[in-house]
Amino acid sequence: MSGENINLTSAEWNVMECLWTKSPQTAMRLVAQLQRQVGWAKSTTMTMLTRMEKKGLLLCPGSEKPRHYTPAVRREDAVRQETKSFVRRVFRGSVGMMMSSL
Repeated sequence: MSGENINLTSAEWNVMECLWTKSPQTAMRLVAQLQRQVGWAKSTTMTMLTRMEKKGLLLCPGSEKPRHYTPAVRREDAVRQETKSFVRRVFRGSVGMMMSSL
């Protein structure tokens, strides 16, 4: 996935952080981890995994069970895109304005 097309929601960040920390992971391992961390039900995690795979954010090669998920997006690329978006939205694209407010 292109670094310029990464636009993660807060919920997607939760899933990606799990996978950036350790990958690949099974769906059931992610279910347990996200239930502990953010209180999601199994159905919520499974829905997120399906949607994120369709969006090209996750890779899940093969049709074997259990399914193993890996990120299709590097953390560095997502952080870079999020930072650019933040500066554009909050500081009208001005890094100088951001630095002076810090």
